Amino acid sequence: MGYSGIECLALLIVLFGSLVQGLLGIGFALLAAPLLYLLEPRYVPGPVLLLGFLLALCMRLGNRQPLAWRRPMPAILARLPGAWCGGLLLAWLSSTWLGLLLGCSVLLATIFSYRWLEVRCTPQNLAIAGFCSGLMGTATSVGGPPMALVYQGRSRVNTRDELAAFFLLTTPVSLLFLLSQGRMPLDYLSATFKLAPGVVAGYGLARCLEGRIDKRSPRQLLLLLSLLAAGGLLTVSLWRLWAKT
Repeated sequence: MGYSGIECLALLIVLFGSLVQGLLGIGFALLAAPLLYLLEPRYVPGPVLLLGFLLALCMRLGNRQPLAWRRPMPAILARLPGAWCGGLLLAWLSSTWLGLLLGCSVLLATIFSYRWLEVRCTPQNLAIAGFCSGLMGTATSVGGPPMALVYQGRSRVNTRDELAAFFLLTTPVSLLFLLSQGRMPLDYLSATFKLAPGVVAGYGLARCLEGRIDKRSPRQLLLLLSLLAAGGLLTVSLWRLWAKT
C-alpha cells in the first residue's frame, strides 16, 4: 500500500493530533480537521470522525479503569439532538458559511472564557456543551471546543478519561447522520484506512510519554487548542469563499 506525498503529510498530522488527544483527552479534530481539509477536502468530515472514533476506541482499550461515563452523561444525551441539528444545517447551509459561523462562535467563546468567563463543569453546562459538540462535530468534524471549555478546570487525567468516553459513545451518532444523508461514500473508508496507522502510532507515543506530563489542569492548553480550532475553521472557510470568487 503506497502513500503519496499528500498522504504522508496527512499521516503526520493524524499522528500529532492523536498524540495530543492521547495526552489531554481532546485535540485530535481541533488540530487535524483544518489541516487535513487544506490538504484534501474529502478528509472532512467523514474520515476525521472515523479516525476520531478509532482513537477513542484505542484510549478505551488502553485504560484498565471502568468507562468514565457518569459525569459526561448530560453531554452524551444532549449530543443526540445536537447531531440531528448539525445534519439539518448541512442540508440548509453551505459548508463554507457554516464553517464561518462556527469558527466565529468558537473564537468568541474562547476569548470570553479566557478573559472574563469561567465555565464550570456542571450538568447544565455539560448538556449545552454536548449539544454544541454534536452540532459542530456532525457538520464540520470539530466537536471538541465546547467540551474543552467546560473541562478547562478539570485535571488532565479526568479530562482525558471522561472525554474519551464521551467521544467513544457519541461519535457513531454523527457518523449515522452523515451516512443517512449520503455523505459517507466508499472512498471515505479507503482514506480512513490509510491514515489509521497514524492514530495507533500517536496514541502509542502518548502512552510512552504518560509519566512525563504534568497532571494538573491543562486549562491554558485547552483554550489555546480551541483558539487554534477557531482560527483553522475561519481560515479554511475564508479560503473557500475566496476560491469561489
